[in-house]
Amino acid sequence: MENVLKTTKADEKALLEAESRYCSYGDTVHYLEPAKLFAGCNGSFLYDYEDKPYLDLQMWYSAVNFGYANPRLNDALKRQIDTLPQVASQYLHKEKIELAAMLCESIKDAWGEEGRVHFNVGGSQAIEDSLKLVRNACGGKSLMIAFEGGYHGRTLGASSITSSYRYRRRYGHFGERALFVPFPYCFRCPYGKRRDDCGMFCADQFERLFETEYYGVWDPKAGEAEYAAFYVECIQGTGGYVIPPDGYYPRLKKVLDERKIMLVDDEIQMGFYRTGKLWGLQNFGITPDLGVFGKAMTNGLNPLAGIWAKERYINPQVFPCGSTHSTFASNPLGTAVALETMRMLAEEDYETRVREMGAYFLEGLRELKSRYAIIGDVDGSGRPKPNKAALDQVRIPADIILVAIGQGIEIQGFDQAGVPITRGGRLVAALSGQVSDMDNIFAGGDCVTGPATAIRAIAAGKVAAANIDEHLGFHHEIRVDVDIPAPRLNTRPPHGRINTTERQACERKCDFEDIECGLTEEGAVTEASRCLRCDHFGYGIFRGGRDIKW
Repeated sequence: MENVLKTTKADEKALLEAESRYCSYGDTVHYLEPAKLFAGCNGSFLYDYEDKPYLDLQMWYSAVNFGYANPRLNDALKRQIDTLPQVASQYLHKEKIELAAMLCESIKDAWGEEGRVHFNVGGSQAIEDSLKLVRNACGGKSLMIAFEGGYHGRTLGASSITSSYRYRRRYGHFGERALFVPFPYCFRCPYGKRRDDCGMFCADQFERLFETEYYGVWDPKAGEAEYAAFYVECIQGTGGYVIPPDGYYPRLKKVLDERKIMLVDDEIQMGFYRTGKLWGLQNFGITPDLGVFGKAMTNGLNPLAGIWAKERYINPQVFPCGSTHSTFASNPLGTAVALETMRMLAEEDYETRVREMGAYFLEGLRELKSRYAIIGDVDGSGRPKPNKAALDQVRIPADIILVAIGQGIEIQGFDQAGVPITRGGRLVAALSGQVSDMDNIFAGGDCVTGPATAIRAIAAGKVAAANIDEHLGFHHEIRVDVDIPAPRLNTRPPHGRINTTERQACERKCDFEDIECGLTEEGAVTEASRCLRCDHFGYGIFRGGRDIKW
């Protein structure tokens, strides 16, 4: 990207020196030192003063869904500048009304609810407006519930429902600080549970708060909660892009409805098809009482955000003129660009496109996970989850079936299919890896040998892989160019395998470090030496072991 006005290194240095003298460090610029200067942008890239491109993986805090310098949205802004660039928020203009109508109709299509929209200039400001509306609707109740890891902004009100204490630490006591409950993060479960057998323990723990008055949130005699609303990000953004398990939100909504607690859906990061739906909460089968949106609505071109609420909470009788206000709330530049954004979203099947692109991206992430142990989990809502088909099962004949079997197998299905099983629960296979008396079926590893050393299992797998390769007619050559040190013939006493241990869940939830504890130096040396000796003298000798290719 070519810059019109070239800036030298000296100019750049002078600009940085001026910034350090005149600009507040209170924003987020100086999280990274030295601060980076940019001169241009296009598509998914930012450009410095040397025209070097930088891929922006966060796209301006999720604000630029259509890419930097999108021509159509830029043109919409330019047209508005040439017609009605400014008008006070106390007056009406066409763009505000048409945008509000499109937003309300989209929400009616999503959830079947009538409501109204109220605009402001940024996400935190819209959160402040939502807090006013909630307090007004709930008789002045000022306490909210929110998730651990949740982020809703850094103004005073928004900071009180954002879990990070560092945003509040220097500003005194927050008497209306939210009640923060654990987010259902299955990979790093704060309760140390496993998703496949926990019975939605996190939802049970939340519901437990309302069992008695002594848990501090519920008066059973009055049938009233101390808290007015629960603020959620359907998928946590700043907290780590964490996706809750299926079924969690319906459980949560049921509890809230029974206690007359409003559900506020913060769509500021996840709205406008970032999750495969126009509104992220559509993925989870529940309807909010109030929604907050912003960021990508104007593709970052002009600040605009807003709230939507059900008619009974925001009609003019209960939320009258002057309930909240901002000079630039429904500014014509922002509403014009947002209106064009909504039109663009309506012209193409972004639900299908985002899910297809999400599936492609997730496959790449999973491939990286298979290569790098530091990646613990990969998840995403962009990939559609399989549903049971409403059709009868169909058997499709095949010439060759390859079955990959791991440790801890369920043998019942194999037994019913005729695969021979020993009394000890192991599959019966020849040295070649072929399952006895069954053509084109191969097995290897622990399911045949029983629990074994890692090298023995790998060697058996190598044999099975080589025979399958030969059977299919590929005849690949497998090379292992590793020098094995000479064994040290000492009198090391026999011992069992050294297994790694895991850190406690209460420790793991506080960081992103490895779950497993590492081996001690002594344990690692013992394991390594035994594995090398085993490989050299035992199962490494298949087809010449490491001495010849096979």
